[in-house]
Amino acid sequence: MTTDSKAAAARGAGREELGARVEDTLGKMSLEQKCALLSGATAFGTRAYPALDVPALEFSDGPHGVRHQSAGANHLGIGGSDPATCFPTAVTVANTWDPDLASRMGAALGEEARTMGVNVLLGPGLCLKRSPLCGRDFEYFSEDPYLAGKMAAGFVRGVQSQGVAACPKHFAANSQETRRQASDSVMDERTLRELYLTGFEHVVREAHPQAIMSSYNLVNGTYANENDHLLTQILRNEWGFDGAVVTDWGGSVDHVAGVRAGSTFQMPAPGMDDPRVLCEAVRAGRLAESVVDDRVREALRLVFATDPAVRTASAAFDQDAHHELARTVAAEGLVLLKNAAPAGAVGAGAADAAAADADGAGAAPVLPLAAHTRVALVGDFARVPRYQGAGSSLVNCTRLDTLLDVAQASDDLDLVGYEPGFARSGEKSATKLAAAVELVRGADVAVVCLGLGEVEETEGADRRTMDLAPNQVELLHAVREACGRVVVLLSGGAPVSAGWVADCDALLYLALGGQAGARAAYDALCGRVNPSGHLAETWARSLADTPCARTFPSDEATAEYREGLYVGYRYYQTASVPVAFPFGFGLSYTRFAYADAAPELTATGELRGVSLTVENVGDVAGAAVAQLYVAKPDHVVFRPEQELKGFCRVELSPGEKRRVTIELDDTAFRYYNVRTGAWEVEGGTYELRIGDSCDDIRLTLLTTVAGTGAPDPYEGLGVDSYRTGRVADVPDAEFAALLGHAIPSPRVTIGRDMCFRDLGHSRSPILWVVYAVLSALHRRNYGGSGAPNLNVEFVYNMPLHAIATMTPVVPMGVVDALVREARGWGLLGVVPALLVRLITGGWFAAVWVLWVLVPIAAAFAEGLARNAAFERRLG
Repeated sequence: MTTDSKAAAARGAGREELGARVEDTLGKMSLEQKCALLSGATAFGTRAYPALDVPALEFSDGPHGVRHQSAGANHLGIGGSDPATCFPTAVTVANTWDPDLASRMGAALGEEARTMGVNVLLGPGLCLKRSPLCGRDFEYFSEDPYLAGKMAAGFVRGVQSQGVAACPKHFAANSQETRRQASDSVMDERTLRELYLTGFEHVVREAHPQAIMSSYNLVNGTYANENDHLLTQILRNEWGFDGAVVTDWGGSVDHVAGVRAGSTFQMPAPGMDDPRVLCEAVRAGRLAESVVDDRVREALRLVFATDPAVRTASAAFDQDAHHELARTVAAEGLVLLKNAAPAGAVGAGAADAAAADADGAGAAPVLPLAAHTRVALVGDFARVPRYQGAGSSLVNCTRLDTLLDVAQASDDLDLVGYEPGFARSGEKSATKLAAAVELVRGADVAVVCLGLGEVEETEGADRRTMDLAPNQVELLHAVREACGRVVVLLSGGAPVSAGWVADCDALLYLALGGQAGARAAYDALCGRVNPSGHLAETWARSLADTPCARTFPSDEATAEYREGLYVGYRYYQTASVPVAFPFGFGLSYTRFAYADAAPELTATGELRGVSLTVENVGDVAGAAVAQLYVAKPDHVVFRPEQELKGFCRVELSPGEKRRVTIELDDTAFRYYNVRTGAWEVEGGTYELRIGDSCDDIRLTLLTTVAGTGAPDPYEGLGVDSYRTGRVADVPDAEFAALLGHAIPSPRVTIGRDMCFRDLGHSRSPILWVVYAVLSALHRRNYGGSGAPNLNVEFVYNMPLHAIATMTPVVPMGVVDALVREARGWGLLGVVPALLVRLITGGWFAAVWVLWVLVPIAAAFAEGLARNAAFERRLG
């Protein structure tokens, strides 16, 4: 028996033993115990049953660092979290195009999770980047589902190698923070399948995560957590997922419907209300107990599978080693967007400079800086770095490098001084500007640290603009006029409009580099690191150029995905829209040549990939990222100009060449046919394009692929915008034709799903006051320089039903009473109050207040009583 077969046999025996334990425990549980297990007992933990030897399961946020909550904390960060390594965020990790590195980072996170008693790490995030305005884009990998899925799969393999579980999120089509808990993502099935589900499909099939987090939003009219089409038909039946589905925190709306659809854990801690309702549904015959048993099996498997790793974990992890790994990830994720010779930079556009750099033409570029170059450090981010986003992923890092500290401690470059240059709040400061200009006059090179502020990138709120703060752009222009060489270090988790790029000679995109990102950036300035990252998303020239600029984010009940398949480079290339920096783009301190492409075939003659020779033709070691795009110029069924279907990152010394193979899987040529309801292949000739970015194709091969013979699902339909890719302003008739039905109404209705931000449209004076106060606090959130108050943003966009699902002591009956109030119950109370006043001469206010409050209090008392009775039965 081979080593691999022995390992497979051991895994099989382990699964059998686990299955037997699950069935034995399940047989001993009462219905009440089963139902209670499926809801959280604490903010991040499930219910333990010591008598049954069932320990509690502990979750923790963790896309780029374990955010294990201290006692008394909540999921928004109140109370803080234990110290952990803050690795670079997903935007930086994706720029490495290195799934193996993502796996190493995941393994470190898994190790830290174990030491903190965490069974399930809530990450990675692989929602597709539909718009650069999404406030949480920093937490997601890419605009491309293939790249996102491959990077996520590497991350998950690493985490789960430590015996704990990863939990990819948010499933599915969770593209905006505005109204995130009640927004309905409306799209056609093909767009859903090809873009918004494909990344999850890759990670499920390749890495086998033990958990998946469902998203807050609705998808085509049904909440994701109650969506049988998503959770059962696709996730479990088609992809073979056998793990646990965990709600986003407060993401359960109808717990019975969620359990029926395939949702396992309802988090955080809704109290006894939903376990009681679930139990009552079974006893009343509205839900089969066998369905509950299936969910309990999923829950117990996760508990029992991860408990040994947590129980046997070390008390601490190697902070120094993990800090160094964080630096490595940050260094590999650096993207050099511009590196021109100083004399030619003034007035040159980014695209021109990039082209000159790629060709190796002209004088020596600015970077890397020679030893003992006199450097002026400018920009507030040099002293107080942006290294992570705000929200549930906020990590209490073990240490933090700053560029100013690193520069002051190093003798590689001669630091002539530091000036903040601008106010973080965005306000103009003539004093700071003047001091910065004076400083750079005495330097050889000005290193200007620019970026997006904390308030611009956060969970719970979307960005309002793609632009850098005007005071930062003003600073850069002033520095450009005062200094002969200017390098910009740009921090941020999403693209920014790049009209200012002409004012710098070199532009190094740091993304959000984690706690060691400053050291990585400094090493790149000095040449110890060759920045070899490539963009995982397109940088449009301006917000107006993006495909959903007119509709994102949606403030209405529905978010219409009118652009369909044309997201990111799929749109820009198909519609011929020029961009600032294309998908897959990244310069280097060296240059690479691609040659001798050839198809790789299986033993049966089927195409399995493309091989090519990659050569480092420069004089600096570096990494090339060869990208394989599939195109069908003579297509019948409309499709994007080309799509990424493979890639390979290869490290090469100067002059070294290597033969590499980019593999193609069985998804390479497929499309989803809405008429047949299946994946199909259009037969004919395809182009296999190999490039250094989607805009820089170096080699092309032709291949003939046999089709499945499916009919064109769009034959006879008026969908011309989708045939051309010009989808920036799709007419209603075309979008309805794509959907195959009428466009759902975007109107917000008064009910459990209405958000606090909608209370101004209610019929309740009391709720009008609540709306006015929240709106004022919401506006104030965007007037400062620091991180926004996330509690305000969370409540502002929170639907009424979340009052019950997020608060253990509030039953859903109270929410229903509030809905009645929103519909005008309080105004009706004016009538009895007036009658009492006419009869008694007084008591108007008292009667009216009682009219409003008594139904709410009665619902509260009734719920508490029924839940207490259930808890007594639970024991």
